[in-house]
Amino acid sequence: MNSVIELLKSHRSIRKFTDKVIEQELLEDLFVAGQAAATSSFLQGTTIVRISNKDTREKLAELAGNQPYVKTAAEFMIFCADLKRAGNYCEAYEKPFEGDFTEHFIIATVDVALMAQSLVTAAESVGLGICYIGGIRNNPVEVSKLLELPRGVYPVFGLCLGYPDQEPEIKPRLPISVIVKEETYNEEGDVDNIEKYDERIREYYRSRTGGGHGISWTEQVATLLSEKSRPHMKKYLEGQGFKFK
Repeated sequence: MNSVIELLKSHRSIRKFTDKVIEQELLEDLFVAGQAAATSSFLQGTTIVRISNKDTREKLAELAGNQPYVKTAAEFMIFCADLKRAGNYCEAYEKPFEGDFTEHFIIATVDVALMAQSLVTAAESVGLGICYIGGIRNNPVEVSKLLELPRGVYPVFGLCLGYPDQEPEIKPRLPISVIVKEETYNEEGDVDNIEKYDERIREYYRSRTGGGHGISWTEQVATLLSEKSRPHMKKYLEGQGFKFK
């Protein structure tokens, strides 16, 4: 099996890191590798804010839901969707700034995800571990003030990066037959396949938590979609200049 494919299939989130520092040269290589990802319309709409200050890390950990690995990872950075940098040049070319269209928001957000995942793959290829921190969006106003994010920029997620100090199991994903469809969207066989998958996930959680809750995937996602999820985000994004026209 191709080594890159094997690497991608072995991904796990790491939440416990050693004290080993990531060398600056390696870190810069990872940034360049991430930057090589595809970018729609060549926007390059990602800005990374690297956080080294201990006090800032502690505050961000608190704002993200008291996640301790934000403080303990060798590196913590926040990936931001950025329309300001490109928008700065509209006036120079006597063009109106129309960066508040929904499509521009999508382009910048997808750019962030693509760059981050390329950086993550590069990091994992040299033995580093990672953990995405979506909890940064729990308190986006406070995070934006802390990082001095201007209008046209918003924090998509954080990323912990460091050398792993644990060996967690790989969390099983949905069967390929459930997520890959031929020609049209159809759900033939999905109910049975997801039922079997649910049992795998229950066993995974029971094993991981030492005989804990054993929740199924369907119960987990049904709960997610039945509850309000960060309802403050719409107002926050509008305040940052993302009007969704």
